[in-house]
Amino acid sequence: MTTSENPTITFAETQGAVKGYEKRAVDAFLNRAREAFEAGAEPMTAAEVRQVAFPIVRHGYVIAAVDAALGRIEDAFAAREREAAVSTEGAHAWVGQTRETAQVVLDRLSRPKGRRFDRVSALRYGYRIDEVDLVADKLARYLETGDSVTVEQVRAVAFRMQRGGYRETQVDAVLDAVIEVMLAVA
Repeated sequence: MTTSENPTITFAETQGAVKGYEKRAVDAFLNRAREAFEAGAEPMTAAEVRQVAFPIVRHGYVIAAVDAALGRIEDAFAAREREAAVSTEGAHAWVGQTRETAQVVLDRLSRPKGRRFDRVSALRYGYRIDEVDLVADKLARYLETGDSVTVEQVRAVAFRMQRGGYRETQVDAVLDAVIEVMLAVA
């Protein structure tokens, strides 16, 4: 089946100097995701949807619109993964695994401010420590007491950069784990 035979979702295109996601890359990924979800073709996971990245170009798709669609697709794959795990392993095992992941994340987020993640060298840029620590405190409260935080809020987190900041890959991995926990209990 070719891409032209699949119905496609169309997104608004950026105008002028504003950049967006490259259309062909987005369309190809969405077609692959649709096939994986509907026909069980190539397997795809919610984590793969969360981690996809597209080239940024002029006259691309509006980033916010594509990101919103990706969030809905991730939710659908996560629900399917949860259903499959509960049917094969049982609800007790699923809850236990989710609690274990939540505890690992909480342990990381409960570290002292300024030392929650590895830092890059003073000559490189990483995420701003104060901003990450602020979000980490909020996420820790969510995991400990159920304070109100939505998946969309975690997906939308963005940090400014600073020399000697937190290592991006570690922070991003913890944010991904928080999303996994949130989707697991949704």
